[in-house]
Amino acid sequence: MQAALPPKASHHLRRYFLLGILFEVVIVALCFLLPESWLQIEVRNFVLITHYPFMMMLDTADSAIVAALGLLFAFAIIGTVWGFLIYQATRLAKMLSSRYIVSPLQKLAWKCGLCLLGVAILSWAAIASLPATPVPFTASPEVKSTVNGNTVFALDLYQKLKDQPGNLFFSPYSISTSLAMTYAGARGQTETEMANVLHFNHAQTNLSATFAELAARMSRIQRWNRITLLTANSLWGQRDYQFKETYLNLVHQFYHAEAREVDFIHSAPAAADEINAWVGRQTKGRIQNAVDAKQFNDLTRLVLCDAIYFKGKWQHPFKKSDTVPADFHVNTNETVTVPMMHQKSRFKAVISDHDPVELLELPYSGTDLSMIILLPQIEWPSPDVKNPGLPDLEQRLTAENLRVWLAELDQAGGHETYVRMPRFTTSQSLDLTEPLKSLGMKSAFGVNTANFSGMDGTTNLSIANVIHKTYVQVDESGTEATAVTVQTVRTASMAERFIVDHPFIFLIRENGSGSILFVGRIVDPTK
Repeated sequence: MQAALPPKASHHLRRYFLLGILFEVVIVALCFLLPESWLQIEVRNFVLITHYPFMMMLDTADSAIVAALGLLFAFAIIGTVWGFLIYQATRLAKMLSSRYIVSPLQKLAWKCGLCLLGVAILSWAAIASLPATPVPFTASPEVKSTVNGNTVFALDLYQKLKDQPGNLFFSPYSISTSLAMTYAGARGQTETEMANVLHFNHAQTNLSATFAELAARMSRIQRWNRITLLTANSLWGQRDYQFKETYLNLVHQFYHAEAREVDFIHSAPAAADEINAWVGRQTKGRIQNAVDAKQFNDLTRLVLCDAIYFKGKWQHPFKKSDTVPADFHVNTNETVTVPMMHQKSRFKAVISDHDPVELLELPYSGTDLSMIILLPQIEWPSPDVKNPGLPDLEQRLTAENLRVWLAELDQAGGHETYVRMPRFTTSQSLDLTEPLKSLGMKSAFGVNTANFSGMDGTTNLSIANVIHKTYVQVDESGTEATAVTVQTVRTASMAERFIVDHPFIFLIRENGSGSILFVGRIVDPTK
């Protein structure tokens, strides 16, 4: 006759079995009790993987009684497995402690260390699982005016860039900030033209203060690495060239611009390397070779750089397992296969009452920032063979129309919406010199007409070129976008269903102030 287990061993088995059942109850409860966050997604994925065989068996149950019995059986089996794993982990910890920890003081330190580690892990998980909430912000009338002006300029510039083929992506916030630093040193006709083109409605010092307020807003909305929004400015002056102290102090105070000296005249490659290294650091390596030594010459006196880096996770992430190849209609004659993301969640989506455009808001964690999709409504086959519906939408893309469309979207309530959109990555390098000239900013680029005497006390400085480089990646977890604007200054002699399967426009908006950080157009997600 087989001997029964000793009472002590039986007690240990029951204890570990109950611990396993308790662990099972906790992780299943967390799936339903945790607020929407990355931690909830990870817990649900863990439960799905560990319970998959039993879920498949329960799915084939032909009656409620069989399903209930199967559920109890699965609960007991999985709880036993968890208890066994806890038992093995406990044994391992005891074995290590008995081998390496001899004195009572060492054992106490070991236990205290394990307790502190457990508390740290639980605290980190608890904080990370908290729902991200918007950072309160009330824009002053001056900030609202500046943001409205930046939006008008953004769309004016879009109209100048839209005729180039293929995808388009730029950061109007970065461009406006860089040009605002330059505008702070402009005088006379140059100042007037820049104010008109950039829609700057305030005196130079007041304008700089509003940009400082916007920059402070951007820095406040970062949270626990779920959103990264970094802006940085720098000035690279020719070594030994005398710039006015008042100008350097102004751009440092309001734009936090780092002032550095390089030698464009004798060491252009070294100057380019130093500037590119700074840009690479600010954009997390996404933008390389922002400037080329060939851009510099004996007349180069100042380079201004503005960089913005954004990496945000969706409030409602797409599941990678749901991404499948699907058709994207580049035009009537061309269809490409792209990785198409799918999900159904609560989103704001509307069809405009005023124009043939559908809008969708995809908020990022915390809802301080959102991606806004502007999808032209079309009928297939489209009469526009080149880009179905897109030219008409671009023609209608004015500041007033955008204000109306976004108001319709903001006033809409969130509802269950099935979303299908492509995963895409694109980068851009733009020379904005000619577009800015065509908008009316002409004298700033003229050797004999520019007046930036606020920078150095002379009229010898002019803008040689404005280079803008961008990168954006949109995938299941969220968006990574970055941009850098470089100016070289020279001297004279001195809905229910929202299917994104054709070309569209998108914005990344900071919702508190309404600032448009990025604007893009995707014609072909594969390029």
